[in-house]
Amino acid sequence: MSSQWEDKSKPHLNIVFVGHVDHGKSTTVGRLLLDTGHIEAHVVEKFEQEAQERGKPGFGFAYVMDGLKEERERGITIDVAHKEFFTPRYYFTVIDAPGHRDFVKNMITGTSQAEAAVLCVAADDGVNLQTKEHTFLARVLGVKQLIVNINKMDMNTVNHSEDRFNAVVEEVSELLKVAGFNPADVPFIPCSAINGDNVYNKSDNMPWYKGPTLFEAIDAIEMPPKPTNRPLRLPIQDVYKISGIGTVPVGKIETGVLTAGKTVVFNPSQKSAEVKSIEMHHTNVDRAEPGDNVGFNVRGLAATDIRRGDVAGYTDNPPMFVRHDETFVGQIQLMEIPKAVGAGYTPVFHAHTSQVAVRFVDLLENSKTKEANPPFLKTGDAALVRFAPTKPMAIEQMDTFPELARFAIRDMGKTVAAGVCMKVEKK
Repeated sequence: MSSQWEDKSKPHLNIVFVGHVDHGKSTTVGRLLLDTGHIEAHVVEKFEQEAQERGKPGFGFAYVMDGLKEERERGITIDVAHKEFFTPRYYFTVIDAPGHRDFVKNMITGTSQAEAAVLCVAADDGVNLQTKEHTFLARVLGVKQLIVNINKMDMNTVNHSEDRFNAVVEEVSELLKVAGFNPADVPFIPCSAINGDNVYNKSDNMPWYKGPTLFEAIDAIEMPPKPTNRPLRLPIQDVYKISGIGTVPVGKIETGVLTAGKTVVFNPSQKSAEVKSIEMHHTNVDRAEPGDNVGFNVRGLAATDIRRGDVAGYTDNPPMFVRHDETFVGQIQLMEIPKAVGAGYTPVFHAHTSQVAVRFVDLLENSKTKEANPPFLKTGDAALVRFAPTKPMAIEQMDTFPELARFAIRDMGKTVAAGVCMKVEKK
């Protein structure tokens, strides 16, 4: 079923729904798709019946997204777990990110492709662990625009209360400040996704709320400028071997323009090849721009020659990378570290699509206390640190490609810090 605003020539944006597990991300997406005419009511009713049979009443909407995921996973399409969505101004790709902590890796991949994010926070529950983690990650992964959906306003304990809404807004605003967002620029919307309040339709249950609906806030997102005049940088998310076509790397263009017929180099794999053809949303195109999710066929390379985490660029300005015997200096903010960390600590860095274990070599400065070479760092500290990756890793400097300079640091199943690369120290 298509939407009344369907038009693929509209400006395209990626939007991700994030937040703590069970705070209503999938339900919000399902409700948006239903009320805007992207899916039909009988589909949701069928899923709701199935959900009730499984003892999960109210999960009908969530099944819409999840059911679609299964459908899509059967054929390798380029938009894995993505859904098209149209508003009066835009053509969106909706990414429904998993909230469960075991799936943060997938959430990082989804979020690194998005220009905007909807943070879902349950009104009865407020800020939780993954609320914090996802907010920090969204900032680090370059999401510029945020919308906060204060969901579940219908819960008995909340009862559409303006006071409760204001309390959660205050709690979330504090978190946004710490993560580096300005709460004044962020719309906070009281919703009930399960009942459809303020998602697409204005709610009669909350006459005190005068702001936009979630749909209006999404349609009001500003289109970020496209850095087409800068060198090409395209982080690779997956590499497919497709019979009859050959090797097809897939990813989202961060900067520059990808043109068929040109030669690209993949770093740190240090392999180069000619771009034979480019595909976007199952259509062949001659060129693709920043923000576009593309698959492109490369001549003369095996699927094993390149891998996720490589970055493609042109040979005249190849993507920067740090070898395992080189270092880079980063500015980091520690979020939650079980105990103090010092030199030798080796957690996993997530930068764009790469995941590499990286060693803390020297603690150069505690940016909070201005202490030089501190012996250790603890939760809440900010610091300048010299790092060495355990294997070659593509990363850029903040001053040249901020899009590829950000990283999240994870250890023991959670995000412990976030940061940016200030300087690459090549040998």
